[in-house]
Amino acid sequence: MADVKGLRINEQIRVREVRLIDEEGGQNGIIPTREALEIAKDRDLDLVEVSPNANPPVCKILDYGKYRFEQEKRLRDSRKNQKVLKIKEIRMQPKIGSGDLDTKAKHVQEFLNEGDKVKVTIRFRGRELAHTELGYDVLNEVLKRLQEGSYAIEKPAAMEGRFMSMTLNSKAK
Repeated sequence: MADVKGLRINEQIRVREVRLIDEEGGQNGIIPTREALEIAKDRDLDLVEVSPNANPPVCKILDYGKYRFEQEKRLRDSRKNQKVLKIKEIRMQPKIGSGDLDTKAKHVQEFLNEGDKVKVTIRFRGRELAHTELGYDVLNEVLKRLQEGSYAIEKPAAMEGRFMSMTLNSKAK
């Protein structure tokens, strides 16, 4: 049975011969699998198939427990350095007041400063759908109230059913 990570070790390796690399990284050439297993056992280490698709497969003599620990540590470190990108949404209506628009624009600016994407959405109700140009005006007004150069328009204003939205991305990365 193969290991969880897909690497075969010791007796799981079922090929006639392998290209062997010792624990220092030195090439030992192509040798029979049984002989490679004996060398690994003599040194109290494991024979690990590191490149199963090669012809013949490449096997390395190493301490498998230590190797798995190092791999998992590398995986944890790479996850630590990833930043999860959040999309925040700010909703408003086409007949929003000036003070409310200031507040919403301030929230958009805060989200952009934190490095998040922001989707600014305007919801049209009833007869407001006949006047979608009001939505464009509101979205342009939001852009005017943001700090110059702190954002990039990722997706320009467009209608999506009863909603008009645009997506902004933070430039400060």
